Amino acid sequence: MLDNAFVKIPDNTNLIFHSDQGWQYQHKTYQKRLKDKGIRQSMSRKGNCLDNSIMENFFGLLKSELLYLREFDSMEEFRVELERYIDYYNNKRIKAKLKGLSPVQYRLQSLSVA
Repeated sequence: MLDNAFVKIPDNTNLIFHSDQGWQYQHKTYQKRLKDKGIRQSMSRKGNCLDNSIMENFFGLLKSELLYLREFDSMEEFRVELERYIDYYNNKRIKAKLKGLSPVQYRLQSLSVA
């Protein structure tokens, strides 16, 4: 997986790679490869599933609301649809936990009150 990703990712892009603490992600060789490519590694703390819960929730929604609903003819088509979904998720998709607002609307409202 890492070899395939490195073919497509330029060096020193300042990407952050977030993972759990699986043995493969803790391996020094794996960590060095990320560092040499200019990728910063971020790992969940041991025994704290809440570190990753926000992203786990987002990816669960992404899969159920986009990925599992259709097949894509190309990576480019998927990329375009992914960008559209992220825009929808941030700007249009309302959440009960955010008082019926989208994440962007909620942040803007919070900032205007502060």
